[in-house]
Amino acid sequence: MTAPPFTLTDAQWLAHRHVEGQDRIRFLHVPRADHRRMPFLTDEYLGAGRPEHDLAVADCLQGTPPRRMGFLFHSAFCGSTMLLSALDRPGVAMGLSEPVLLNDVVGFRRRGAPPAAVARLADAATRLLARPFAAGEMVVVKPSNVLNPLAELLLALRADSHAVLLYAPLEMFLISVVRKGLWCRLWVRELLEGLLTDQAVDLGFTLQDHFRQSDLQVAAVGWLAQHALFHKLASKLGPARVRTLDSETLTARPAEVLAAASRFYGLPASDADLADMAASAAFTRHSKSGAAFDATRRHAEYAEARAAHGDEIGKVVAWAGEVARNAGLPLDLPHPLIG
Repeated sequence: MTAPPFTLTDAQWLAHRHVEGQDRIRFLHVPRADHRRMPFLTDEYLGAGRPEHDLAVADCLQGTPPRRMGFLFHSAFCGSTMLLSALDRPGVAMGLSEPVLLNDVVGFRRRGAPPAAVARLADAATRLLARPFAAGEMVVVKPSNVLNPLAELLLALRADSHAVLLYAPLEMFLISVVRKGLWCRLWVRELLEGLLTDQAVDLGFTLQDHFRQSDLQVAAVGWLAQHALFHKLASKLGPARVRTLDSETLTARPAEVLAAASRFYGLPASDADLADMAASAAFTRHSKSGAAFDATRRHAEYAEARAAHGDEIGKVVAWAGEVARNAGLPLDLPHPLIG
């Protein structure tokens, strides 16, 4: 694969990884067209053999001015990839889906890096990811949900940037877990482990309690912990900087959501742009597989899962409601993107 010479201003050189032992950033050449073909910017989808270039973090900071950007934080299984794909339109916005460099910031922190070093790396990462692909465009970044405990840091570093917090209602989240099978039941345990490592769980449980919880209870605890982070962030920063959105509103009212999100992020989207976004394949194709998939198909699959696992899901939803009440955690988030 051939690529133009590396220049720090060329956003096609994706800031991909932190080479921790050398304090360098590894860039991969990823043309814009390639972004549209992959749901996540991970090695699995990027593939091997791309041209790469390493540059010292200090040089990245010196050579990359801060820019306004949009953040789409999410708590998983809520249509975040779909929304990002719909917002991604040449001349309007470029969407970056779960860049691994931000995950490296989390790993750097978890391995005991000092707070100032974590903030420095996060500053470099957000500056690099905000580089525009074309004049007048804004970059909207959808981090992996492992970044949620660091969302406030990212918004502090990019103080002129806005964030949408997207989530699925708890019942829908649990339905997604049972639909996806064993790997997802294992993943929700991995998610909770990370949240515990980040000291982002304050729901009245001991570590031993989680060993006695079922898979769906663990999933619910992880959902509640993320919900608490979102509630705190939205309440602290207010509606001028943070808005909230649930997956059911997104799928029921996509055109309204796209218009509101574009206004909130400050995207230069015309009425024609918004109409094309709402009619895009993002709402008729599965965001991961590319297979035909729309709201009707989604409703049917979720109804099937609810029928098979409804008793377990219903009991865990009721249990989680009591956990939230005892923790003083409202289940409705403030500052909705649309009414």
